[in-house]
Amino acid sequence: MIAAASIALALTAPGQTAAVSVFVDPIIHDLGVSRSAVSTAYLIGSLSGAFVMPFLGRLIDRYGPRRIMAAIALCFGTILIAATAASEITGMTAAFIGIRIGGQGALNLVATTTVAIYVHRRRGFAIGVASAVGTAGISLTPMLLERLVSDWGWRHVWIVEGAAVWLLVIPAALLLLPRRPPARAITDEEIGTAAPGSSLPPVDWTLAQAMRTGMFWVVTAGVGACALVTTGLNFHQQSLLGERGLTATEAAATFLPQTIAGLIATFGLGWLADRFSDRVLIITTMATLALATAGAGWLSPGFTAVLYGLALGACGNGIRTLEALAFPRCFGLRHLGAIRGVVHSVTVGASAFGPLLLALGRDHATTYRPILLAMTALPLAVTVAGALVRTPPPMPPQSDVGADETDIASAADLECSRFCGHGVRPRSD
Repeated sequence: MIAAASIALALTAPGQTAAVSVFVDPIIHDLGVSRSAVSTAYLIGSLSGAFVMPFLGRLIDRYGPRRIMAAIALCFGTILIAATAASEITGMTAAFIGIRIGGQGALNLVATTTVAIYVHRRRGFAIGVASAVGTAGISLTPMLLERLVSDWGWRHVWIVEGAAVWLLVIPAALLLLPRRPPARAITDEEIGTAAPGSSLPPVDWTLAQAMRTGMFWVVTAGVGACALVTTGLNFHQQSLLGERGLTATEAAATFLPQTIAGLIATFGLGWLADRFSDRVLIITTMATLALATAGAGWLSPGFTAVLYGLALGACGNGIRTLEALAFPRCFGLRHLGAIRGVVHSVTVGASAFGPLLLALGRDHATTYRPILLAMTALPLAVTVAGALVRTPPPMPPQSDVGADETDIASAADLECSRFCGHGVRPRSD
């Protein structure tokens, strides 16, 4: 199951900015359009995913990760191959819409949700492994694609990417994932080794109930703020770091510590999440992002530039791992797809505006420092909110679920039977 999720995450690369950036200049040259036109098409493509993710999350809840992952891979591969027919900016805009929805949004959402649904014990470590492998695949893809694009052309490479998605993700979903999540009891031995708060709540929360909690909005705001800030900083990396005295080569080299730190953070925070409170880890991650954002305007070549890359990579990968872990722990699994679909919608939308905000701030002030300080307010606000928010109770308020005393007693009996090893917690497909 972790292998299937890892393969799917790695194959989101054709829809991720790091890989798409390799195609930008060849597309501009081939289609004879301006860079601003291609950037606008990419913005439209990124925003489109924000409207699809909540609907997709509900489909995951209804039909299960196995069928949805296979269906998304089939559609995503088809879109990549069909995108080679684009001959003007309208067709390229449609291609970007499909690529961003399929890769950055849909396949990413179902892959990370798959691990949360199927893995019961040490869920943090499992998601950390899958995310780390997927991140490594995404990070290595641009180097391979750059060579292939120069040798074969961007249209042929998109065909190869589409075929790779078909040949790797579809079999992984259908052959490696079981038809339904396993239902099983939790034994006394497992309880003895589990961390406090690592178990599932006795009652599954609906999306509406989850959205009434502060924890939902703190995590959502954290993921959104991180997506906006890191996408903007990475998009303008050469210009931003060039202002601080780094050459184009030195600026590009900061992606290496970002990748390394991202892998370490994914493993490390996944492991720590099995042992520490989600709130503590979210506060730490957001405070680190605030320091990195503010420090970007004052760094210099050498140690501080490397430190900046490490902090940015750790925050970007770490907050996504924490989001994938916090929601099943707080709200259960039955409506997890719908809940995470809303968060991914915010993530996709926020990432679309990050580069634009940073560019507008730079044009207005002729330096990046003022806009960097302004953007620092986003992770700082999440840090403060994380310190003040309360962890949701084991069950939604009685008024939300419409339960009477008998219903609550039944839920308590269910929880007791789970932890005593006498029963199996019922789950719907």
